[in-house]
Amino acid sequence: MMAVLWGIPYLLIRVAVRQLDPGVLVLARTAPASLLLLPIVLHQRSWGLLVKNLKWICVFGVAEFGVPWYLMSTSERHITSSLTSLIICAVPLFSVVAGRFMRVHEPIGARRLWGLGAGALGVALLVGLDLNGGSITWIGLMLIVCVGYSIGPLILATKLHDVPGPAVVCGATGIVALAWIPYDLFHWPVHVSTETWTSVGVLSVFCTAGAFLTFYELVKEAGSSRSVVVVYSNTAIAVLLGVVGLHEPFTVGIALGFPLIVLGSYLATSVARVVKDHAGGNADLAVHE
Repeated sequence: MMAVLWGIPYLLIRVAVRQLDPGVLVLARTAPASLLLLPIVLHQRSWGLLVKNLKWICVFGVAEFGVPWYLMSTSERHITSSLTSLIICAVPLFSVVAGRFMRVHEPIGARRLWGLGAGALGVALLVGLDLNGGSITWIGLMLIVCVGYSIGPLILATKLHDVPGPAVVCGATGIVALAWIPYDLFHWPVHVSTETWTSVGVLSVFCTAGAFLTFYELVKEAGSSRSVVVVYSNTAIAVLLGVVGLHEPFTVGIALGFPLIVLGSYLATSVARVVKDHAGGNADLAVHE
């Protein structure tokens, strides 16, 4: 589900930024999502938890929405969606490093490292290594996006684990939307087509509100570093949409990359399991990946 919900935004963002300023697109994605989730927060009576944890919800919103979405939308005006999705695949590696700095010690064994490498190779084959459509500036901005995307799940896993998902996402998107209003007052477009509004609507309802509620549960279930491996599958879906929706060619890279992405995702999300020793005792346990 996460792969689908986060695989389609690349195409939709590319459509939306034809008419919308990147800052306007951030507001258009976050404000409706926050308003949609507010009744759920009130029904669950979790408004108090939202206010109590407002500081970390704000930090999460800035790291996951406020800055990355502006930089990504800006970059997609200058580089291809395929290159954008390729760069985002650095997130799992960034997450492993960030986890060490934030003292989140999820086990990273050889099997998972091989999985990360296989997934990265699969994506490279999938989208190719042609950087002619981009530049160092836009690639650099996308690397900043990767930093934000790697920090966000860690905040969820360590600081907001006990806060209901609707409260976290509602608060984070609401704070980001309010922060972008002053900028957007001077950058609001004169004319917006139906196609653009449709893209924004799908981005807000499904790819923001729905996706982050799902991702919140995924982080709790799988951990921060394992959950972000979904970006490999995101890229696969993004390229598929390019083939179907934008009539891009089906390349050898796609044929070779998909199996590696599937294999890499399986290995990189593997979890340690505990088994009894051969004697069947409970005192001595062997841990295997």
